[in-house]
Amino acid sequence: MSDKIKPQHLERKAILYIRQSSVYQVNHNLESQKLQYAMKERLRQLGWRQIEVVDDDLGRSAAGTVTRAGFERMVAEVCLGKVGAVAAREVSRFARNSREWQQLIEVCRVVDTVLIDQETVYMPRQSNDRLLLGLKGSLNEYELDLLRQRRWKRGVPKPNVANSLWLHLSVTSRRENNA
Repeated sequence: MSDKIKPQHLERKAILYIRQSSVYQVNHNLESQKLQYAMKERLRQLGWRQIEVVDDDLGRSAAGTVTRAGFERMVAEVCLGKVGAVAAREVSRFARNSREWQQLIEVCRVVDTVLIDQETVYMPRQSNDRLLLGLKGSLNEYELDLLRQRRWKRGVPKPNVANSLWLHLSVTSRRENNA
């Protein structure tokens, strides 16, 4: 257990955020999904009993170009002080743009919520952790820019709204069939 996790964190629920960026990833990168869902066990080992899984954003990019209802709901729950930890297998799952990333870090700092990934527990109230999270956010955004540049150079078109709608319906249908 991390010394950054305090009783006041464990008294509130943890949210495990699951996201994949595209229809292709949702349909073909099933191992990634399994690994992301497996983070629930890490949260249990760290002491959480109440864990909510937010997977509404499967197939939705975190680049800031589409609305992510799951992310928005997670941030709202954090703002209300109901969440002791937000977790993802990799912190890059949360956001790939500075605005959403910095918003999440700041809200977590204000209400004393920790961020957790597969390797580390981050406490945004600690300046070193805030610095590390800021660097990770900048690197995530830089990586996204590189991917866009490569796609543009290859002449691959940007995903369109029709594909996003198809994915949303596909994921929703899959969830209802598995329920």
